[in-house]
Amino acid sequence: MIMNAIIPASFVAGLAITAIPAAHSGPYFNSEINSGFVGSDYTASLVENHVGWEGSVDGGHVSYYLQGGPALLFGDGIDSELEFSGKAGGSVALAHDKLDLYGEVSVLSGDDDSSYGTKVGLKYNF
Repeated sequence: MIMNAIIPASFVAGLAITAIPAAHSGPYFNSEINSGFVGSDYTASLVENHVGWEGSVDGGHVSYYLQGGPALLFGDGIDSELEFSGKAGGSVALAHDKLDLYGEVSVLSGDDDSSYGTKVGLKYNF
């Protein structure tokens, strides 16, 4: 059921991104590990191996990416699980290349429920 929702959403997002005339775009591979701790106690790790597409428009002032692939979840006292994860995000230059607004949306499938995350921030370059 989760994959039935993720696959069409990924397809639509991919079509939308490829419809944008890009100043620079291309495929990439990203491998990442995220680990969690409560105090000094290790809880779990997530290893994500994604294939993605990134690009920029408006002379590089707007950038975007879409990536997804297998994710291995393992941790203290739990059985390891192979899931699917994906991320989409981008950034917009706001003030003469000194200030950027960025954001990301992520999803991780699960046996019963999916997990979702968001990230929004500002980055100032000195």
